Amino acid sequence: MRLHQLELTGFGPFLERQSVDFDAFARDGIFLISGRTGAGKSSILDGVCFALYGSVPRYETGDKRLRSDHCAPDEPTEVRLEFTVGDRRWRVTRAPEYQRPARRGGGLTTEPTRAELEERVDDAWVGRAAKPRDVGLLLDEVLGLNAQQFQQVILLAQNKFSRFLLSSGTERQALLRALFGTRRYEEYARDLGERGKAAQRELDAVGERARTLLEQAERLIAANDLADEGDAPTDLGARRAAVELGEKRAAYRLETLRHERDRADAARAAADDEHAARVALAKGQSELLRARERLTALDEAAASVSDDRATLTRGRSAETLRAPLETARRAQRSAAASRAAADDAEAAWRDAAERAGVDAATDLDELVETLTGELAVWVAAAAQEAELPARESELRAGAGRVADIERDIDALDAQRAEVPARLTQLGADIDRAREAAAHLDPARSRRDAIAERLAAARETLALATSLRDAEVDHRDAATSAAVAGRTVASLLQRRLDGYAGELAATLADGERCAVCGSVEHPHPAAPADDPVTDEILAAAESERDAATAAERRAADIARAARERHSEAAARAGGEQPASLEEQLNAASSELSAAENAAARRDALIAERSALTALDGEAEAARAVLVEGLGEQRTSVAALMSTVEGMRAVIDRARGEHPRVADRVASAGSLRDVARSAGSSRAQAARDEQVRLAACADRDARIADSIFDDVASAERAVIDPAVADTLAERIAAHDAHVVAARGRVLELELELAGTADVPIDLAASQAALDAADAARTLAFGAERDADHLAIGLRDLAVQIDAAYAGAADRAADAAAIARLADTVAGRAPNTMKMDLETFVLAAELEEIVAAANLRLGDMSSGRYRLQHSDARAARGAASGLGLEILDAYTGQARPAQSLSGGETFLASLALALGLAEVVTARAGGVRLDTLFVDEGFGSLDDETLELAMRTLDELRQGGRTVGVISHVAAMREQLPAQLSVEASPHGPSRIRQDAIAPA
Repeated sequence: MRLHQLELTGFGPFLERQSVDFDAFARDGIFLISGRTGAGKSSILDGVCFALYGSVPRYETGDKRLRSDHCAPDEPTEVRLEFTVGDRRWRVTRAPEYQRPARRGGGLTTEPTRAELEERVDDAWVGRAAKPRDVGLLLDEVLGLNAQQFQQVILLAQNKFSRFLLSSGTERQALLRALFGTRRYEEYARDLGERGKAAQRELDAVGERARTLLEQAERLIAANDLADEGDAPTDLGARRAAVELGEKRAAYRLETLRHERDRADAARAAADDEHAARVALAKGQSELLRARERLTALDEAAASVSDDRATLTRGRSAETLRAPLETARRAQRSAAASRAAADDAEAAWRDAAERAGVDAATDLDELVETLTGELAVWVAAAAQEAELPARESELRAGAGRVADIERDIDALDAQRAEVPARLTQLGADIDRAREAAAHLDPARSRRDAIAERLAAARETLALATSLRDAEVDHRDAATSAAVAGRTVASLLQRRLDGYAGELAATLADGERCAVCGSVEHPHPAAPADDPVTDEILAAAESERDAATAAERRAADIARAARERHSEAAARAGGEQPASLEEQLNAASSELSAAENAAARRDALIAERSALTALDGEAEAARAVLVEGLGEQRTSVAALMSTVEGMRAVIDRARGEHPRVADRVASAGSLRDVARSAGSSRAQAARDEQVRLAACADRDARIADSIFDDVASAERAVIDPAVADTLAERIAAHDAHVVAARGRVLELELELAGTADVPIDLAASQAALDAADAARTLAFGAERDADHLAIGLRDLAVQIDAAYAGAADRAADAAAIARLADTVAGRAPNTMKMDLETFVLAAELEEIVAAANLRLGDMSSGRYRLQHSDARAARGAASGLGLEILDAYTGQARPAQSLSGGETFLASLALALGLAEVVTARAGGVRLDTLFVDEGFGSLDDETLELAMRTLDELRQGGRTVGVISHVAAMREQLPAQLSVEASPHGPSRIRQDAIAPA
């Protein structure tokens, strides 16, 4: 951690803003904070500590006395500190609570404590927290040290300087844990403890599983009559042998049932063969009857098939004439249509020629070519004629835009003339709004704090009812548990009293008594009137256990309710909701006024920015308008020239028609009619030639065929699909006849020598059903026996594995428990030192070694710090003790036995050794800035020289050390200084880099 800059305003003895630039001392590495007594030297360290933690080392009562007594009621108090931790730069700003004049009415009001934390990101300060609580939480994460630890290793204040040397092992452990980040070792010990508990739970679960499997096997053996008669064995070996015997008996039963199933299977196969033979004979008789019926039906359909065969033969002969017949028909239709179209086109041409005053006998091709050339010229002129209105409209619009731009320029000049006065008015309004909005953050902090207390007060009232209910439930559960316990005790006593009667009930003449061994029983005890059975006692014990568990749950609920109620009451601060609601309303009103002022300030600033931006935009817009005006005037002149040229071309192309488009339409229509008439004449001639050729080919082919004329050939043509259907029908009939005759012959030969009477299948089916039922029963019995044998075999394997696993788990659980106890500092750990303390003790040894390098020099070799791992009393942390070894006596003694000057030297050496070791640790808290407040006056000149030499060595590695002292020799030896001077009127000032005179 390195400090960069400190600013103090209205703090301690300082009234006006005072600034300390710690970076200016980086080159020297060590600087002196000097000044006369009471000037405020220690207040600089107070400001550092207050900025980081909201408290100071000299005042245990908080920040109530931090505001300067020189401040007027309306003057602020504030501390700001810039520092770096790792590679991140931070700035914290704090202000204590103080009284200031009320802004409404008279009197004073409380300015609440405020804090703000910012981080430097890309050369800009970014807010990270804005409430004292949030700032404190985030700084705890950033710094890694609490206020007490900070005062022991960085800010070595007057009354905190020797705390690390003289503290107990427990306090020293807390500081070292924060500095070296060793809490993970505590987590290791906790994790090992959890693993030990988990291993024990797993061991219990494995043992319970083994017992459950053994009981399951015994139940299975008993349910299937595989156990020996007599009492069941009780010891584990006998029970396991009984399971093995049951497994063998189940295997023997399975083997017997398997033979019975084989016999049933053979009987069923014989019955099945007999029934299958009779079924096959009956099937052959049925198939022969159906085959004869099918052959008779095919013979009856032979006449229809013969007619189809004749129709198919003529159709196939006519199929070769299908194409010529179809071609002739199409040619005739095309020729007729072409002749009709030619007649219509010729009539249309004569009408058009008459209207246009053209001779109908004119060569049509020449006329079409002439009209096409003229139309090309007239179409171009028609396009210009159609475009002319748009061009004229564009010309008028251009002239209008020129006039609009001229008017816009005049209006823009008039508006810009009013801007300066409006900007002046906005500046005055913004100043007034900013002054009113300055109270926003304090008002919000106060409102939030009151709201939190009000919520806590309401929660306290709500939790009071829950607390009463929980305590009543706890009382009732405790009463029920006590009653259930007394019931079990009473039943146990009755059970003991009735044991003699129960034993007497089992006695028989001639059999020995289980108590005295006699075979005679002259006076057996009478049974109890109301005996206590195992079931009654078990039920009572279950009720007692349930009641006890309910009492524990009720106790936990009541305890949690008391804790929640106490915590809520503490957060409420002891105030009632009604009072807090009044305070919240007042704070909300104050906050609302500040928010309204802030909103008005922001709106006015935005309006001023917008007005300034609009004025700039208006100036730029005027330049654009002036430029556009010139461009529009040039465009209008060019359009005027274009419109006049288009009008001349249109006048030449219009001729006698009202518009060029009319002349184009008339000429185009005449050309189209002439072109259509010529095309129709040529097409009609071509289609007639095709018709004559197709008819001649058709007639020649019919003459060479079996048909007499065209009509008979057309009637004989059949559709290809119909022909395919007829062919398939004929082929299928022929195939069916052949197949039917062959099947009848085959079946007659197969059934030769058998009776024609139908076979009866009922008897063979009944025999088959009976054999099948017997086989099913045999299979079921075998399956059940097989499942039983497999189940017992699997259970035996699982039982052996479970007990073997329990033995392994017991060894593992014992090893883990021993390791967890050792790491946690319990037996067999004779030093009672847990793992984290062991690691911290090693770190402390290094700190002591580093401190002794300096303490030996400063004490001229007399004193050395010595680490002690002696066990502490009453469960305190062991292994973190410190002693002083005196070379004069050769004895170790407590650090508390040192004199004031000796304690200062030892504390300084230990603090510097601590700083050195912590800084050298990768990932630890780097201590780049240290302060030492007083204590040098207790040293003689020679010892002071040694101490100064030690401090001078600290500059190595870029560390900066600040020293507060009255000693004149130090002012002479340290040129880099902060001088704190009290002004004649009381407030102090800080003068930096003052050089002490030689």
